[in-house]
Amino acid sequence: MSFIVFADGSANLPGKMLEGIRLLPCNYRLNGQERTYLGDVDHFDAHGFYEGLRSGWDIRTSLLNTELFMTHFAPVLKEGHDVIYVSMSSGISGTFNAAMIAARDLMEEYPHRFVHVVDSHGCGFGHGLLAVKAAELSRQGLSAREAAAIVDEEVAHSCQYFTVDDLNYLKKTGRVSGTTAAIGSVLNIKPILYGDKTGHIASCGKVRGRKRAIKALAEKYREKRIDSPEQRIAISHGDCLKDAETLAGLVREITPGIDITICQHEPFSGAHVGPGMLGLFFRGSER
Repeated sequence: MSFIVFADGSANLPGKMLEGIRLLPCNYRLNGQERTYLGDVDHFDAHGFYEGLRSGWDIRTSLLNTELFMTHFAPVLKEGHDVIYVSMSSGISGTFNAAMIAARDLMEEYPHRFVHVVDSHGCGFGHGLLAVKAAELSRQGLSAREAAAIVDEEVAHSCQYFTVDDLNYLKKTGRVSGTTAAIGSVLNIKPILYGDKTGHIASCGKVRGRKRAIKALAEKYREKRIDSPEQRIAISHGDCLKDAETLAGLVREITPGIDITICQHEPFSGAHVGPGMLGLFFRGSER
């Protein structure tokens, strides 16, 4: 391979999509105890995790620090390979900035090597699918610089829309106000959220009731999709598989026969969106 692709556990990638991608661990504290998530979403006990959140688990996440990147990237550079790391959005985490510091220091230490950090402006499959794209380009023999330019351009086409079942999880992380969360809960208001052009979580609509929220996600796909061989669709869910399957069915009504990856939503960002999170990720004309 001309370069090595890195992502981290929050990329939400199942094993079948990990070819050519190395995952970095994500750490979080569960009721005060340190936990490490290595990215094994295939064997992640989503039901147990989200049931824990429902029962009041206290989970605190932390950014991936510069030392972690230095530790994992340096041996690759020493072996003569370049590095592309696809990061979760700079708009929701300091991880991107920590990776940028590591990239700068490592390129000073290894002046003939190239380290590029992609700001995905997303999370979950929102940056996982970009890592898959980077790995494909590596297998095709492109240089790291060529691939980095292509993946950076793809960020603008990485569409990620989601809804949540309980606004209180977003309230805890400051995404919505306490008043908004209270009113939404009483009136059964479901927000339609997305990763905007700056990498922040923004609202693009709200509906009353879960069924309407699922339909609204499918309509975003109808509106924004690009019909091409490169289209790759993924759905992640916070312990609500039936809703994910319903959403997949609506998407297939729009694009019959399209392949869709469905899997549980990883714990690192799952703690912030809570049980009932339902996300749709695809390549679109714009965010």
